This record gives sequence, structure tokens and C-alpha cells, in this order.
Amino acid sequence: MAEGGDATVVLVTGASGFVATHVCYQLLQKGYKVRGTVRDPSNEKKCKPLRELCPDAKYPIELVRGELTEKECWIEAVKGCHFVVHIASPLPAALPKHEDEIIKPAVNGTLSVLEACAQSGTVKRVVLTSSVAAVSNGFLWETGRLYNEKDWTDPSQAAPYEKSKTLAEKAAWDFIEKLPSEQKFEFAVINPALVLGPVMQGSNCTSMEIPMRLLMRQMPAVPKLNFPIIDVRDLAAGHIAALTSDKAAGNRHIMVSENMWFAEIAKVYAEEFKSQGYRVPTFVSPNWIVRLMAFTDPTLKMATKALSQIGTYDTTQAKEHLDMKTRPARETVIDMAYSLIERGFVPKTAKYTGPKKA
Repeated sequence: MAEGGDATVVLVTGASGFVATHVCYQLLQKGYKVRGTVRDPSNEKKCKPLRELCPDAKYPIELVRGELTEKECWIEAVKGCHFVVHIASPLPAALPKHEDEIIKPAVNGTLSVLEACAQSGTVKRVVLTSSVAAVSNGFLWETGRLYNEKDWTDPSQAAPYEKSKTLAEKAAWDFIEKLPSEQKFEFAVINPALVLGPVMQGSNCTSMEIPMRLLMRQMPAVPKLNFPIIDVRDLAAGHIAALTSDKAAGNRHIMVSENMWFAEIAKVYAEEFKSQGYRVPTFVSPNWIVRLMAFTDPTLKMATKALSQIGTYDTTQAKEHLDMKTRPARETVIDMAYSLIERGFVPKTAKYTGPKKA
């Protein structure tokens, strides 16, 4: 499949989100016509960064309304598109009051987008952003197990977010399988780990939690948690490769660069930012204290079952199908921290000197 070109229009759902902003940016750089969906195209806080993403792009980004809970809007959003990257999905910072708050939008929204693609007559391929949460039950790993694309989370044993990603992806594969031949289009899935890296969007998101809490010392100590990480820039490149790779169609692709302990991230930040006035906590809290704190901290409550666990994934398929290349995780977390400070999500201190120039 050819890249870019006058006739190539790509729809990116949830365009103002952390991952989607990077996907839009890289598509614009490659000369694609990009149409992005946002809940409210008149929301300048979310839309202005998108419009200013790539000033020299061959085509300006087009922003249209897209709401996961409203089926009708997707017919118009998909109209005339050749490719669709479906990223929009709820990602809560804390446990919802009821799991349907995130499961229904995730599943029904995915099916609405796919139904619109099937009816369009123009869509050639759809790339769905799923998660390793749909592979290994989030961070509830089995010791010593190497997870791959054949593994699936058991929805009956999963927390709401993991359940939402699993059910949405399973619903998508089922939908594709049952499509009549005259409506069929190619379909590929990306299953990323914890996504970190520089932010380009204008609003807060769940992925910012870890660096913001460390830089702003919103915790006295760090829990014994391990994270499989993927850089948002590498993930965006993987999405675009999945649009054009002949090998990608019909497959899932796990994207992970390497694992880091929470304490390792804290140590990197302490080394980089202590001289710049940031008091990053580096003491590792005993697990029993974390479980105690989780009674009053909803974010910690979601993570207590993963304490001291390590998850490993086989990324062979992403390397072979998408030519996946990844940055060192240290570079990922440092670049993210500087972007949060530069964009005002984390206050600058009097000693702040800014990113080191190459």
C-alpha cells in the first residue's frame, strides 16, 4: 500500500488524546489527509494543539465530532475515508462506580465505528488500539510466563478497564469475522503496554499520573510496581505501519520496549531533576503500607494486586509485521517529564533549566 498521496484520507478517533495526537502528527508529517474526531470541535483547549501540530503539513487536519455513545455521528465521520485508526476508549484514573461506565462506551463505540466503516464503501483497513490489558489481565501476571498474541484476558476475572479492552477487542474480531464479503475490510490490532513519552495534547490524561506524582511529590514513597513500557512515539509509528503493512492485516501486535520498576523511574527523575528543584521520592514503600493507603487512594487501589509482580511479553510479531523499533525507557520517561513541565502540567521551579540541548 502506498503511503500518503492526494487520495489517502485517514480517520483518527479520539484525536485529542495522548496516543492519538502523536498518530495524527506522524500521519500529517507523511502527507496523509487526516480527519480527527473530538467530542467538541469548538473546545479550543483540546483542538488548538491539534490544529498547531504540524504547521507545514501538506493538508491541514480536519476535526469533526465523534462521541462513542452516539452511533449516528460515525457514519459522517467515516465518510470518504480510506483508513481508520480507532483509538478512542475510556481510560479511568480510578475505579468507576459501575463497570458499565467504561465497558459500554468501549464496546458499543468500537462496534459503531466498525459498522460505519462497513457501510462506507471506501474504508480499506482499520487499525484498532487495544491493550496488553486484553492479553494478560492487565498487570495480574503469572510468574515466569511469556505472554503473546494468542493469550487473552478472562473477562470474568478482570477489573473494569481490563474487561472493557478485552470485550471491545473480542467484539471487533467477531464483527469482522461475520461481515458479508461485499462489506469486508482489512483489520489489525495494536496491543500496547503502559504508554509514556512526551505529551503533545492540551489536556490532562491518565498516562501523566506517574511522572506528575513523582515530580510534584504527591506521594511520600513509591510502591513496588513494575511497568512494561512503550514510548508513545514508537507506538504511533507502529499504528501507521499497521495501516500499510501487508503482514499486519488479521493480526494482533504487542508493543513493549522494556520494563521498569516504579523505583527505577523515580531514581531517573531524581538524578535528572533534583538539581532543578524537584524533590522526587525514591524510598520504596513496603507492600502492606501501599495496601493500607489504597483504602483512601482510588489510583493505588487499582494497583495493589500487581505489587511485586513482573510481566513479560513476546514482541516478535510487532517486530516482524511492523518493523517495530523502540527507544530506551529511560529516554521515554525523561522526555515525558520535560514535556509536562514545558507544557505547564507540572510547575517550573526557580532552579528549572529545561531540557538539555543535543
